[in-house]
Amino acid sequence: MHSVVPPLARTIWRPTVRGLENVPKTGPVILASNHRSFVDSVVIPCVVPRKVVFLAKSDYFEGTGVKGALQRGWFAGLGMLPVDRDDSKAALASLDTALAVLGQGEAFGIYPEGTRSRDGRLYRGRTGVAHLALTAGCPVVPVGLTGTEDIQPVGSSLPRLAKVTVEFGEPIHVTGRYDGVPAGRARREVTDEIMAAIQALSGQEPAGVYNDRAPDA
Repeated sequence: MHSVVPPLARTIWRPTVRGLENVPKTGPVILASNHRSFVDSVVIPCVVPRKVVFLAKSDYFEGTGVKGALQRGWFAGLGMLPVDRDDSKAALASLDTALAVLGQGEAFGIYPEGTRSRDGRLYRGRTGVAHLALTAGCPVVPVGLTGTEDIQPVGSSLPRLAKVTVEFGEPIHVTGRYDGVPAGRARREVTDEIMAAIQALSGQEPAGVYNDRAPDA
């Protein structure tokens, strides 16, 4: 699946990609991106020449029949792992899963906003991304997406052609920078630095508040 979908998607949408040299070819790395559309988790793996693991709603892996099998194959083939977002312990479990992925030297994709922006603004980042970076001691590559919201707008069931740009910023290294700094403060400062880098790439207006997940997000 991973050998077929990315080349096909690039041929159809022909995304503009900048800064790909900022993504390490090997070793653990976090790709922290803004979140505009459901398809973001397909677009990023399609342009990065190495496997990128994202978490996806467990609902996508629980379908039955032929449709359910095809859906599971699609998401698993792109390297996505299921997470139950309605479970009160899901947040902690997802962090453990992410650390396991990074511990294996892989790339992990994350949206610090928590869920997709429904009004185009960039929402405040949650500190899980900083926890991962500080715990795993790996670099964070900020990612700015533009145009993906036009591929499959909120409420639409089928994708459409749209002009998409994916820009990767310079890696943010945190190892050794926060020795002796209280953990909460370190996580907040790292997260704010990551979000500032994402905003510089995406050009979005900062919302200044957290993004609450919509029932169907």
